[in-house]
Amino acid sequence: MSASPPPTVARALTAHAPVLTRLSTLDRFLPVWIFAAMALGLLLGRVYPDLGAALDRVQLAGVSVPIAVGLLWMMYPVLAKVRYETIGAHLGDTKLLGTSLLLNWVIGPLLMLALAWLFLPDLPAYRNGLVLIGLARCIAMVLIWNSLACGSGELAAVLVALNSVFQILTYSVLGWLFLTVVPAWFGADTTTLNVSMGQIATSVAIFLGVPLVAGYLTRKTLVALKGSVWYDTVFMPTFGPTALLGLLYTIVLMFAMQGNRILSLPLDVVRIAIPMLVYFGVMFGVSFWLSKRLGFDYETTASLSFTAAGNNFELAIAVAVATFGIASGEALAAVIGPLIEVPALVGLVYASLWARRRYFPSPVVNARRGRV
Repeated sequence: MSASPPPTVARALTAHAPVLTRLSTLDRFLPVWIFAAMALGLLLGRVYPDLGAALDRVQLAGVSVPIAVGLLWMMYPVLAKVRYETIGAHLGDTKLLGTSLLLNWVIGPLLMLALAWLFLPDLPAYRNGLVLIGLARCIAMVLIWNSLACGSGELAAVLVALNSVFQILTYSVLGWLFLTVVPAWFGADTTTLNVSMGQIATSVAIFLGVPLVAGYLTRKTLVALKGSVWYDTVFMPTFGPTALLGLLYTIVLMFAMQGNRILSLPLDVVRIAIPMLVYFGVMFGVSFWLSKRLGFDYETTASLSFTAAGNNFELAIAVAVATFGIASGEALAAVIGPLIEVPALVGLVYASLWARRRYFPSPVVNARRGRV
């Protein structure tokens, strides 16, 4: 009879078992639920054509209240999972934070600007919409994708907070640069972006600040009452999955509200979707490659890559609607954004999990070689 593996090897075997087999049924079949939610949303939009207008009647920071509820719902459980006591270790890592700033505030916006001009040179409204998306760095759904890809929740929270600060400080300036100054260089029509730092700060405070405070207080209170073991092994396995229910709810509503516009302009949707799909793939690939080259571990690499590839569509939609109107091409492009992002980022979750097995050696291998 073979001897039992030493404790370090046993823990490594557990931690590096095939990731998909350790996901819950809800997580494992997420693409199925995503497409089912999309189909349900389209069906609701067709059966009740006035549903979108009714849902959009009451807004919070420029976003439909029912949608806002879904966004807050899906972020709260993820932020309740974060171990806030370990965040300080990431704040002093200038290499890590500098890499995130480079990816998010230099490479990402420039890449989207280039793709917008490359694929939509004759459609300035859609092009402007893509530019607004590229400037809005992710602060919401990225926490879902990072969690599913087994990235660092603590690091993701730090990077999201960093993006939020830079979003408040630079969104208006970069919007002016990319929509007014750059087009003039090419002799194209220019656009004036009228959005204040206060408007952006309000959006960030609601869609990040509220669930962040709620998540922190939930963890602090329940850990003090019941202990960290109960919190991590009993409460979170039950409460955590509700984030995906919030995501599915949000997708149903988004497709119900915009399904008719999408179905009535299929070619326009395709033209907007192509540069966005290229953006997600290239941005994630470049971020993943650069992070690995810099020597970061998988959890850090995944967090950097998903925060760089995702976008804050809530802000982009709010700015597009407020500046250009709800019936504008800019608003349509911004609305199509999350509808393309969801299946694209789901695919990148699986690509990230595959890359983990392929490019990040398992401790089990080293353990068997006597290096643990």
